[in-house]
Amino acid sequence: MNPQQPLIQFYQQHHGWLRAWLQRRLGHAGDAADFAHDTYLRVIESRQVLEDIREPRAFLTTVARRVMVSHLRRREVERAYLDALAHRPECLAPSPEERAIVLETLLEIDRVLDGLPAKVRQAFLWAQLDGLSYAQIAERLGVSLSSVKQYMARAVRQCYFPQGAP
Repeated sequence: MNPQQPLIQFYQQHHGWLRAWLQRRLGHAGDAADFAHDTYLRVIESRQVLEDIREPRAFLTTVARRVMVSHLRRREVERAYLDALAHRPECLAPSPEERAIVLETLLEIDRVLDGLPAKVRQAFLWAQLDGLSYAQIAERLGVSLSSVKQYMARAVRQCYFPQGAP
């Protein structure tokens, strides 16, 4: 038996339903097709044993929702970056290649920091992007200096070990 056969069957059985479900939510056939494609890519990347899935449509809607949220987050990060660039003089504008690299870096940082509590994420960003001292961060967040140190340690661990810090 072809090792891809379970995936092929899963796709054949549920792809039409998934596209229709996405189209109802998105209102656009092209977007629905793109998100269905990305959903199946995530299914493949997850290495989920497809025969073990008891509720395939519930599983697919969960994955599809994550794909849509990820897409919206990407759009927000991209918009914020482009807004920041709009305030710079044109002579300092990065090349298209530099913009692409920075955007991918920002998206990766966003992905890595996503699982952190808001105060931890905010403390890290203020320290790294705005150059605030720990004391300034503690004052802004209304927490102790030792809390900021713990937040920073947690954020740094998350950056080095994004799949679950030891």
